[in-house]
Amino acid sequence: MRSHLLNDTTAERYRSSVTEGVERVAAQLATTTRPFTGISVDDLAPRIAAVDLDEPLHDTVAALDELEELYLRDAVYFHHPRYLAHLNCPVVIPAVLGEAVLSAVNSSLDTWDQSAGGTLIERRIIDWTTERIGLGPAADGVFTSGGTQSNLQALLLAREEAKGEDPTRMRIFASEVGHFSVQKAARLLGLGEDAVVVIPTDHNKRMQTVALARELERCRRDDLSPMAVVATAGTTDFGSIDPLPEIAELCAQYGTWMHVDAAYGCGLLASRKNRHLLDGIEHADSVTVDYHKSFFQPVSSSAVLVRDRSTLSHATYHAEYLNPRRAVQERIPNQVDKSLQTTRRFDALKLWMTLRVMGADGIGALFDEVCDLATEGWQLLAADPRYDVVVEPQLSTLVFRYIPSAICDPAAIDRANLYARKALFASGDAVVAGTKVGERQFLKFTLLNPETTTDDITAVLDLIAGHAEQYLGDSLDRAS
Repeated sequence: MRSHLLNDTTAERYRSSVTEGVERVAAQLATTTRPFTGISVDDLAPRIAAVDLDEPLHDTVAALDELEELYLRDAVYFHHPRYLAHLNCPVVIPAVLGEAVLSAVNSSLDTWDQSAGGTLIERRIIDWTTERIGLGPAADGVFTSGGTQSNLQALLLAREEAKGEDPTRMRIFASEVGHFSVQKAARLLGLGEDAVVVIPTDHNKRMQTVALARELERCRRDDLSPMAVVATAGTTDFGSIDPLPEIAELCAQYGTWMHVDAAYGCGLLASRKNRHLLDGIEHADSVTVDYHKSFFQPVSSSAVLVRDRSTLSHATYHAEYLNPRRAVQERIPNQVDKSLQTTRRFDALKLWMTLRVMGADGIGALFDEVCDLATEGWQLLAADPRYDVVVEPQLSTLVFRYIPSAICDPAAIDRANLYARKALFASGDAVVAGTKVGERQFLKFTLLNPETTTDDITAVLDLIAGHAEQYLGDSLDRAS
C-alpha cells in the first residue's frame, strides 16, 4: 500500500493518476450541454449506497470510471452559462492550478514550520486586500473557510472589544435582508438570536440609516450595549449595498464596531469601473470577503480582515507543542495566532496564482461583465409583461416573479413559481434559485458567469414561463 503514498518514489504514478483525472474532468466540461442532468435523489442515492467501501477497486482507472457514473456525469456544473442559481462562480484556470499544487504539497497554514513560504504568501494576499479596501497600516486578517466563519470571527472580536459589557445586554444591528450567519453567530457567541436587531430596508433593499439611527438611540436609552453594526456590501438575495458612509458615521457617533459583510461585493475591489460602489468600506473595523464568489476562485477561499491587527489577539491561544509564546518574541509568523481554525489549507495560493497570471484588472473586468449583464437582464424583465422584477441590480442578482396574464390568486402564482423552478431543475435545462419577498415566492438569477448572454436569460425566462403556464393550466383543468 506504500505505493499510494505521494513521495519521491511515486512521482510518476502521481503524474499519471492526476493526468487521468484531469482528462476525465476536461472531457466532461467539453461535452456538458446542460448545467445538470436532472437526476433525482431517489435515483442517485441507491447507486451510491450500493458501493461497498470495504471492497476497494485497486485500480485508479476503475475508480475514475465509477466516479464518472456516481458524480461527474450528474454534478451541477457552475461553468455552464445557464447555471443562474446561487453565489457559485465558474473558476479561473490559474486558481485551479493553484488548487492542484496546494493539495499535493499539503501545507498547513497554522504554523511557520508547517508552511514557510505559504505563510508569507497568505500574509501578502491579506495585505493586498486590506490595501485595496483602505483599512490603513495597522490592518491585518486571515483566511477562513467562508463568509459564515468570517462573520463569526468578526463578531467575536466585536464582542470582546465591547470590554466587559454584560453579554445579555449586547446588541447587533443588521439589515432585514442580511445573511443568516449573523443570527447564527449571535447564538454561537452566547448572545442569543434576540440580540440581533433587524433594520428595515428601503425600496432598493438597502439598510435604512434613519431606522438604524433610531434603534441605536433606543439602545442607548435602554442602557443596552450597541456591540456591532453589520453592513452588507452585496446581499445574498438582491446584491444590494448598504449606504456604507452613512453607517460609518453612525458607528463612530455611537462607538459601535462596524463590520462590512462584503462576501459577495468584494469583487468590486478589483474593478476599475465600479469600485466606487464600495466607498465607505474603508471605515470598517472588520470586513468579510469571499474570493470564491466574485474573484472566480474555487471553494473555499475567504478571509476576515480587520482595521487594527491587535484585535485579532482575541482569537489567540498558545500551546507549547504548536505556537509557544516565545515564538512571538522570536518573530516567528504563526497564522494560528489569528485564526479560529488550527489546521488550515493554503487557499491563498489560488488567488496568488490568479493575480500573477491574470492580474487584478482581469478579475475586475470579469466581475464588471456580469454586473453589466444583470443590468441588461433587468431591462429585459422590466419590459416583459410576464414578469415582475423587484429592484434594479447594484451587482449581478435579479429577483423576479412570473405573473400570468389572467387575474389569478396570489397563492396560485406562488405555487406556479415554485413549480417552475422545480420543473426547470428536473429538466436540467437551467438552474435558478428561489426566495421570498414579503410572503410571496420569487425566483432569482445570480449572474456570475461572463459566458452567460442575454440570449441565455431570454431562453430561461421562456422556459420558466412555459412551466408556470403548464402548472396553472393543469390546475384549472383539475378544478373544472
